Amino acid sequence: MALMSPLDSVFLLLESREHPMHVGGLSLFRPSGAQPHSPRRLHEELISGEGELAPVFRRRPARSLASFSALQWELDDDIDIEYHVRLLSLPAPGRVRELLELVSMLHGSLLDRHRPLWEVYVIDGLADGRIALYTKTHHALMDGVSAVRTWQRALSADPDDRGCLPPWRSTRPRGHAGGTTLLRRSADVLRTAGRIGAAVPEMVSGAYELARDYPEPRPFRAPRTMFNVAITGARRFAAQSWPLPRLRAAGAGTGATLNDIVLAMCAGALRRYLLAEQALPADPLIAMVPVSLRRGPETAVSEGNSVGAALCDLATDAADPVERLTRIHASMANAKNTMSRLTPLQILGMSAINVAGLALPASPVRLPASAPPFNIIISNVPGAAEPRYWNGLRLEAVYPASIPLDGQAINITTVSSGDAMHFGIVGCRRSVPHLQRLLTGLEQSLVELESCAR
Repeated sequence: MALMSPLDSVFLLLESREHPMHVGGLSLFRPSGAQPHSPRRLHEELISGEGELAPVFRRRPARSLASFSALQWELDDDIDIEYHVRLLSLPAPGRVRELLELVSMLHGSLLDRHRPLWEVYVIDGLADGRIALYTKTHHALMDGVSAVRTWQRALSADPDDRGCLPPWRSTRPRGHAGGTTLLRRSADVLRTAGRIGAAVPEMVSGAYELARDYPEPRPFRAPRTMFNVAITGARRFAAQSWPLPRLRAAGAGTGATLNDIVLAMCAGALRRYLLAEQALPADPLIAMVPVSLRRGPETAVSEGNSVGAALCDLATDAADPVERLTRIHASMANAKNTMSRLTPLQILGMSAINVAGLALPASPVRLPASAPPFNIIISNVPGAAEPRYWNGLRLEAVYPASIPLDGQAINITTVSSGDAMHFGIVGCRRSVPHLQRLLTGLEQSLVELESCAR
């Protein structure tokens, strides 16, 4: 068995039927060569293959009552790969609409904790000839950045490469990772306790810095909106892509980063949506923006969570798109400037303060009503800059599907891949009506920004 990190265990402890805690993604492939490539063939490639399963894809929560299942992993030595990798077909007429409805349903169902916490669905029946692949992985197993990197590494930059293997296949020997003795487990506990003890002075040293110059906006000062309500387990999923050159051109000459443009598009779309629902608050919405703490290239399968949290003023109270972009840029620059003076561990401490309010709905004690810690989570995950292929299939789009939470009924995540930015929006089916209207709002907001950049 292996100990979970405290952050990884939180994602298991917070999970319930109403709150599935997995990240997902919908990928669309198109045959790139002369030879046809069917969904059934892709499914066969994924369930076959040589080599052992990589350890991260064999992990499941420990089932022994004495082992505290939310704190330890055990490795499954008898995995039914055809359970984890399934072939489905869309109903006629096989439009994107039917595909998104299917993904909405799949994304709302819990992963089986008696098995390793991941599933893959090859989806047949798209009328335009493309092949869809929906994946989901528990956030305790890997964060969104890890999941994207893991799947990107399984693909090839060579359209003629026919040697791609699934990311769960490892050529390394299994060794003795699955059988840990009491002595080894005790040593793991002592090492972990030692790391935590050594980290305390570092976190305390950062507390003064944060208290003296905590970046604005601060948590629990966001306005209450129709998104900040209790949610159910049913989901809606909407997705669309925009060319990266359009986004870069919209920010040209302003000093805005690509991430600033993504946030400004989301801010404009949310403002339009809330105005249409007659629910726009007078104060600006505040977004929590995850920040990856991973440094340098990764060559192995990523696992666990290494992510911080910054808060951003979305300026939704401003009708002028230039003012919104200017305030968003300043807010993110302020957060990044603060983080640049902190160590990764101190950043985690600041992030814990920013997101602590997410755990309040799960508290068994009824607490007084307070302002939300923030209104929405918006993530931007970098993908591969060049085209990617899987054994003759070209990856056309990858739409992330993340996690709404109690009090956070909507989540927007983007992935840059190839020459496009792919937006995935997940919302509580009951709390966020007409979710697809946000896609129209994103386009309208980008047009506004483009007009101002001319």
